[in-house]
Amino acid sequence: MVCGSNNFGILRLVLALAVVVSHAFSVATGHVDDEPLMHATGFTLGEHAVNGFFAISGFLVTMSFERRGWRDFGLARLLRIVPGLVGATLFVSLVIGTMMTSLDRASYFADGQLWRFIWGTLTTFKSAAALPGVFDQNPLSFPMGTVWTLKYECLCYLGVLVAGLAGLLCRRSWVLCLWGLLLAAVVLREIIAPNGAKGVETGLRLPLIFVAGGLIYLWRERVPLSVWGLCGLAILVALLARTPLYKAALFSVTAWGVIVLALAPALTAWRSTPAADFSYGVYLYGWPIQQVFYALFPATGALTLLAPSLLLTLLLAAASWHFVENPALGLKRRLLCG
Repeated sequence: MVCGSNNFGILRLVLALAVVVSHAFSVATGHVDDEPLMHATGFTLGEHAVNGFFAISGFLVTMSFERRGWRDFGLARLLRIVPGLVGATLFVSLVIGTMMTSLDRASYFADGQLWRFIWGTLTTFKSAAALPGVFDQNPLSFPMGTVWTLKYECLCYLGVLVAGLAGLLCRRSWVLCLWGLLLAAVVLREIIAPNGAKGVETGLRLPLIFVAGGLIYLWRERVPLSVWGLCGLAILVALLARTPLYKAALFSVTAWGVIVLALAPALTAWRSTPAADFSYGVYLYGWPIQQVFYALFPATGALTLLAPSLLLTLLLAAASWHFVENPALGLKRRLLCG
C-alpha cells in the first residue's frame, strides 16, 4: 500500500460538502429523521460522511505518529485543529452573531451568554450552545452544530498518543484486539439495546472507525485495495441490514472503503490532491451559514437554499484556509524544522 499518490484531499472535501448537504434538511425542519438517507440506511448522509472522516483520520494520524514521534505529533495535531476552530468561533460569534442578533449591539456584547458560547465552544466543543438573540426563531437555535465531533477526534488523537508512547502501535495485534473489542461491543449493543441512547452508539461508532483506519495503516502491507471487493462487501452489508451485525459491518466496510477510494491504484492514476484543503473550513462554516440563510428566508425550501449556502461556505472556507489554517501549518513546518 503506497501513500504517495492519493485521493485523501479530494475525499475530505467531498465528505465535508456531504455534511452540508445533509444538514440542509435538519436546519430547515429541526428533525434529523427528515433526511432521506436516514430511512434507507439508519444514518444520515452527514453521519456517513463523518464516518469517512474518522476512517481517514485514523489512517493518517497513526501514520503521523509513526513518522513524527510524540512531540512533533502533538504540535501537528494542535496546529491543525485549534487555529481554524478559533477563527470560526470568533467569526460566528462576533461577526455573524452581531449581524443576526435581535438585541442591540451593546446588549449583545454585554450578555454573558456570548462569552460562555465562545469559551464552551473552544474548550469543550459544545455544539448545542446558543448565542443571545441569534437564530432563536430557527427550528434549531445553535450556530455551530458540527463541532461536537472534534471532541471525539481529540480523544482519538489522545488514544494514538498514549498507545504510541506505550509501544502498542509497534504491536499490531494489540490494536487488532482493540478493534475486535469495539466491534463486539457494537454487535452486543444491537442485541441487548438496539434502540438505546444515540450517544452510546456514537461513542462506539466513531472510535471503532478511527481504530479501523489506524489498523489499516499498521497492516498496510497486507490490506488489499480492491474496488470490486468494496462493491461486493457493500452488497453484503445491505444483506445484513436487519441483523445485529449490520452496523458493525457497515462501520468496518466504511473504514476500509474510504481507504480504498483514497489509495486504490485504479483511482489514483491521475493526481487529485487539491493545492488547498478547504474541507475543515467547509465543515465548520457550513452549519452557521445554513442557519443564516434559513433565518433570512424561512419560507424558502431547504434544497433551494442549499446552492447559495454551499457557495458562501466555500468562500469562507477558502478564507479560513488562506488566512488562518495554512499560515498555522506554515508555523508548524518552521517549528518542526527548527
